[in-house]
Amino acid sequence: MPDPLCLLFDCDGTLVDSEPLLAEIMAKCLTQAGLPFQASDYMRDFRGTRFANIVAHLERVYGRLEDGVREQAETAMRQEMHERMATELQPLDGVAQALDALGALPRCVASNGPEHKIRRALDSTGLSGFFGDNIYSAYTVGSWKPEPGLFLHAGRDMGFAPADCVVIDDAQVGVRAALAAGMRVVHINRFADLEPTPAGAIGIRDMRELPAAIEKLMPAPAVSNL
Repeated sequence: MPDPLCLLFDCDGTLVDSEPLLAEIMAKCLTQAGLPFQASDYMRDFRGTRFANIVAHLERVYGRLEDGVREQAETAMRQEMHERMATELQPLDGVAQALDALGALPRCVASNGPEHKIRRALDSTGLSGFFGDNIYSAYTVGSWKPEPGLFLHAGRDMGFAPADCVVIDDAQVGVRAALAAGMRVVHINRFADLEPTPAGAIGIRDMRELPAAIEKLMPAPAVSNL
């Protein structure tokens, strides 16, 4: 019998607690480049959003940067993030236990981040063994959430139709991408007081709730007439 479901996990804010660190570093590098930005701006308005889209938004407000300044800011941000992830990054509470409880269900990571950043995050937090080489980056695929292309590519490459994929994502951009792809989605809504879970998604507050949510999505076993 084929596996009934394939699980597509976001990375930042879903598996690893990287968003506060990323917000801090991004705020420093963008502000130094001439685009005023606070860590709270990222956490409130831009979680999961492609870095280039954040810069484009700020440039519309504060004025366009010279290409060299923009590139230097991104390089500095990614370099500091890479260095600090090795010692400061932690998995989110309950992640390893949830992944263990999900057993042998096929799974992958599909993230808006560069592949080297995804692998660094998983290696630094001891989660890489849960996914092996099943890593999909928007930078490799050429499609960023909230567009559905990343999830569609990952599901297809894993050998599953969209209807047989479940996306697990904490950010609105990821939830919208999954719904647009025709996939089921579990929204890890750790900020339920600030943002609603979109219609069509299943909302939970904590990764420890994930195995029960996935169990409810599993197809019912066939009933034999013998």
